[in-house]
Amino acid sequence: MKPVHYADYLQLDKILGAQQTESEQHLQPAHDEMLFIIIHQAYELWFKQILYEVESVNAIFQQPSLQDNSPELQTIVHRLQRTVTILKVLVQQIDIMETMTPMDFLDFRDMLRPASGFQSWQFKALEARLGLQFLQRHGQEYYISQLRPEQVTLIKKIESEQPLISLLNGWLERMPFLDEQGEWWARYTAVYRESLTDNEKNNLSAFDMVFGSESMDGRQLSAKASRAALFIMLYRGYPILQLPFQLLNVLLEIDEQLSTWRYRHMNMVHRMIGSRVGTGGSTGKEYLKGAVDKHYIFKEIAQLTSFLVERRKLPVLDRQTEQRLGFTASS
Repeated sequence: MKPVHYADYLQLDKILGAQQTESEQHLQPAHDEMLFIIIHQAYELWFKQILYEVESVNAIFQQPSLQDNSPELQTIVHRLQRTVTILKVLVQQIDIMETMTPMDFLDFRDMLRPASGFQSWQFKALEARLGLQFLQRHGQEYYISQLRPEQVTLIKKIESEQPLISLLNGWLERMPFLDEQGEWWARYTAVYRESLTDNEKNNLSAFDMVFGSESMDGRQLSAKASRAALFIMLYRGYPILQLPFQLLNVLLEIDEQLSTWRYRHMNMVHRMIGSRVGTGGSTGKEYLKGAVDKHYIFKEIAQLTSFLVERRKLPVLDRQTEQRLGFTASS
């Protein structure tokens, strides 16, 4: 076997030679441009890794059968937890970027036009893989306008495939317990309604829309999938539901970290350029604010917490269901 050298394995000649500053080419060297390039190159490498993890998760979900307590589900949860950890690093990198002052940035900013982070096709691909639909996007008219033709083709191909949220919906709909729990659902609905205050009882339409309507009507989780997800949240103490609960929870963490990154990015942009237009022609902070407010991918999972009730009020499951959930040993 041929010996492997550290520098060759990492192709360090390519990586360390990939920082060509525009300011030096204009014979006006700006010290902080090196930091600016390296930070964004690091972002793109992390985007590549996150895409790698999410695509592998989607491939597992596409299997015809995925057990609730299987090694495959453990792999899914593990890889999505890794994704959350990487997203936290992306947020922390903004601290490094903010060591650059607005005047430092102005030394080279105008030399970058029309380059912009909005041209990051990998980030758009990641959002699409997770399940951010075109109609949910802020600034749809601007969304792919800055991409190269081959990048637009790739993004559209990804958007035509099943994203993670859709695959999750199919998996939740296959949950075996709820098909036999019509009586339980009736009891739970009664308990939930009794738990509401007078003001909340005036707004029962949200409950009926999420769990009662068979029409998706712009939603990404069906009524059946939503009932299954709620069941997992309510009875997550049962052994067979612990991994499914971790899965739902890690998806909420992904949304939280993406939102935190967008928020920190928005504030950094405001700090650096104020209300000026971005180098790519966007409205800068105002565009980013719209994305912060709108680009929640797993919001329908988060919404389910509105329909929880106290543990002591939960309907007791029948013995057969408890046995199948792994809480009581079979007799």
